[in-house]
Amino acid sequence: MTATEAVQTRTPAWRGGFGRLWTAAIVSRFGDSLRIAAMPLLAASFTDDPLVIASVTACGYLPWLLFGLLGGAVADRVDQRRAMWAVDLLRGALMAAFAVAVWLDLGSIALLLALAFALTTLQTLFDNAATALLPSLVPADALSSANARLMTAQQIVGGLLAAPLVPVLLVAGAAVPYAADAATYVVAALLVASLRVAAPDRAPRPPGSTLRAEIGEGLRTLWADRVQRGLCIATTLCNIGMGALIATLVVHVTGWLDAGNGGYAAVITAFGAGSVLGGLLSRRLSDRFGRIRSVFAAGIVQTGCLVAMGSVRALWATIAAMAVFAVMSMVWNVNQTTLIQERSPAAMLGRISSAFRTLAIAGAPLGALLGGAAAAAWGPNAPALLAAGLFIPAVASLTSLIN
Repeated sequence: MTATEAVQTRTPAWRGGFGRLWTAAIVSRFGDSLRIAAMPLLAASFTDDPLVIASVTACGYLPWLLFGLLGGAVADRVDQRRAMWAVDLLRGALMAAFAVAVWLDLGSIALLLALAFALTTLQTLFDNAATALLPSLVPADALSSANARLMTAQQIVGGLLAAPLVPVLLVAGAAVPYAADAATYVVAALLVASLRVAAPDRAPRPPGSTLRAEIGEGLRTLWADRVQRGLCIATTLCNIGMGALIATLVVHVTGWLDAGNGGYAAVITAFGAGSVLGGLLSRRLSDRFGRIRSVFAAGIVQTGCLVAMGSVRALWATIAAMAVFAVMSMVWNVNQTTLIQERSPAAMLGRISSAFRTLAIAGAPLGALLGGAAAAAWGPNAPALLAAGLFIPAVASLTSLIN
C-alpha cells in the first residue's frame, strides 16, 4: 500500500496499555498547561523587562535545537517505557522543588529560566520515546485513530480546561499551579510504569558505534524515504509560516482589526475548538483519501485561511479562518505523526521523529523573527500573508508524492 492510497483504520482498544498511556498523556498535558499559563505571570512579578520575560519562552525552544536529535538517538537505545516514567519522576521532583521555592518566596527569574531549560531538555527524550512506544501498544491499523485520540484529548485539557483554572489556583497561592504540575508528573509516571510492554528487540550495536554516528544514520534513512523527506521539507516551511503568524497574532487582532483583548481571546478560543474538531475528523479523511492526500488538502485549505486573515479586515473573518485553520492543522499533524510511525524502521523511530520535531522547533523562532520584521515593514496583516507565501511552496512540494 502506498502512502497516497485510502486506508482503513480501526479504533484502538483501551486495554492492552493504550488506555493507560492515553490517561498519562492527558494528565501530564493538563499539568504542563497549568505551568505554562502561570509562568509568564510569575516572570512578570520578578521583572518588567519584556526581553527577560520573553526569554522564559525562548528557553522552551533552545533545548530542542541543542538536544533534539540527541534525545531521539537515546530513545532508540533505551527501553522507552522506562525512559518515560523515569523522566516524568525527575520532572516531578524538579517541579515540586520549584513549587517549594516559590512558596518560600525564594523564586527568581534565574531559577525560572533554569527550570524552563531543564524541563524542555528532558522533554526531548520523553516525546521521542513516546512516539516510538505507541506502535508497540496498538496495531498498525489503529495508529491513526490512536494519534487522533491522544492529540484531541491533549488539546481539550490543555487548550480548553487548564488555562481557565490558573487564576483560581493562583488565589490559593503562587506555588499551587507548580505543585499541581508536579503531582501530574508523578501520576503519569506511575501509569506509564504500569504498562506491560516487552523490552524492544534491537540488533546489537556495531562495536565503536557512537550517538553521533547513530544520529547520522537516522537522518540518512529519513532523507532516503521520499515520502518522509518531502513531508519533512513541507512541514518545516509551514512551521516557519506558523511562527510568523503566532508571534504577531496579538498585534494582528488588537492592532489591525482593533478588536481588543476580547477579540484576541475569541480568536484563540476558535483555534482551540477547531483543533478538537480536527482531531475528530482526521481519521475519516485519511480513511477516505489516504494520508498524503489528507495532508495535501489540509495545506491547501490552510493557505486559503491565511490569505483570508491577511486580506479581510474583520474580526468574524479571522475567527472563522482560525477555526478552519486549526481543524486542518490537526488533520496534518495526526497524519504526519502516523506516517512517521508507519514508514520508519522500528529501531530508528526515535531518531526520525526527533528530526521532524527539531526542524519544527527551529522553524518557529525563525518565523517569529520574519513575522516581526514583516509587521514592522508592511503592517500587522503582513505576517499572515507571509505565512501563506510559505505554505504555497510547501503544499506544492507534496504534489510529487501523490500518485
